[in-house]
Amino acid sequence: MYGPSPDLKRQRDLQAVLIFGAIAFVAMALGTYWKTGWAAAFPHDATTLVVGRDFLNFWMYGRAALGANPAQFYDPALYNHALAALVGHGYPTQNWSYPPSLLLLAAPFGYLKYVPALLCWSVMGTAAFYFAARKQLGDSRLPLIVFVSPAALFCLMSGQSTFLTTAALLAIFGCLDRRPVLAGILVGLLTLKPQIALLLPVMLVASGRWRVLIVASATAALMVAATAALYGPNIWSVYWHVGVPAQNAVLRDTSIFATHLMPTVFMNAHLAGLGYELSMGLQGVVSACAAATVFWAFRKHPAAEPVKLQALFFACSIAATPYLMGYDTLPLALAAVALIAQTNLDGSGKRLAQLAFWLLFLQIGFATLHFPGAALVPVALAAYIALNLAGLRLFRPWYRDSGLLGHAP
Repeated sequence: MYGPSPDLKRQRDLQAVLIFGAIAFVAMALGTYWKTGWAAAFPHDATTLVVGRDFLNFWMYGRAALGANPAQFYDPALYNHALAALVGHGYPTQNWSYPPSLLLLAAPFGYLKYVPALLCWSVMGTAAFYFAARKQLGDSRLPLIVFVSPAALFCLMSGQSTFLTTAALLAIFGCLDRRPVLAGILVGLLTLKPQIALLLPVMLVASGRWRVLIVASATAALMVAATAALYGPNIWSVYWHVGVPAQNAVLRDTSIFATHLMPTVFMNAHLAGLGYELSMGLQGVVSACAAATVFWAFRKHPAAEPVKLQALFFACSIAATPYLMGYDTLPLALAAVALIAQTNLDGSGKRLAQLAFWLLFLQIGFATLHFPGAALVPVALAAYIALNLAGLRLFRPWYRDSGLLGHAP
């Protein structure tokens, strides 16, 4: 007796993800809207943070880019004093976490008031992501499923750059062989957010795409030189000696709420009670394995299905970094939708793809219980795909070989 066709099963799986995702998206969006005071120049939500909370930092980069000595704001005390003068005293402590080269991208937004700048940023990011995702997925409807993922919801709520960085990642994979110069420029630009691009050099070396790597290196060097020329070479020294240590303090202090949004091996272990050194040691082992897996996959299986290679890369990228916020898992959410829509996953693969789609919600729930579970999802998905590329299966139900189901295909 035959069940539903594979195409019908995939359609049902995608419909279920869309329905539950849309319910969660609408509920959280309405709750946020009703609990936000919109009258002020800097609207605050129910958590007392400014609407588009992370964009506030980006906008402050833009304002600083138009002024004198932007390097001073890598000092948390000076930065938060300047922030309080705009949004009011008592605002939660913020850090400048990005490299100085971000000043080049942020400068145009410094000319605008905060709310118009946030609106322009959000429209630009969502449009870039939609068109990149539509081209990647080959279906204008599938990006809508990704748009209701937890990662996309939090990205939109926080005014993050993840829509743009995900669009860039998708464009890189689409241009690697057809337009290597453009791919290299985009890789170089992603050094603005290095935690999501850690394994790109590994992939490029493994696949022998030296032209892309050379252009990427030149692009990154040009941004460093341009920033130094505009703001003085000292800004990079201040970043490394003041900004980076201040950001590292976030990894040591698990009492900061934002750490509950990090589905990384390091943060899961740290939240579960392991010390900083032991957690970072565990992260180092997983990072090395993730890098080795990407190298092996792109060196030994370059002709594998692109959707599987990209999903493997995005899963390993999350597993490899100790610092990654939940909204930065958007590329993995898109890869999960692509796996469900375009490949014939078995039961284990389908469940892992679904868990990857809901990864941010899983992280929030597990972190509340101090249970290190969510970080295992990208690790398990990467292992599943790697075994699939190697022609192996981790699980094979005993009844498939028992004859109980007959010999129907």
